Amino acid sequence: MGQLNIKDDALIADAKALAELLGTTTTAALREAVQSRLASERAVRDDKARRKYEALMAIGRESAKLFPPGGSSDHSDLYDENGLPK
Repeated sequence: MGQLNIKDDALIADAKALAELLGTTTTAALREAVQSRLASERAVRDDKARRKYEALMAIGRESAKLFPPGGSSDHSDLYDENGLPK
């Protein structure tokens, strides 16, 4: 990928301050900060996807209650061996 050229003086100062507090290099401090935020964002997105999936499954379960027991989508009795209506 190459180098990253940061031209934001405030960000550079904050990165240096973070590195000093962590007792590491600016690169390591930025790496840790970016990886932490990336993990956090991925977790939030995964949670949203999981909640959406669970909501859709709940709708499916509730919808299934509206159909009579023993119902089926098999309508093979209406068609011949060529798939044409009888």
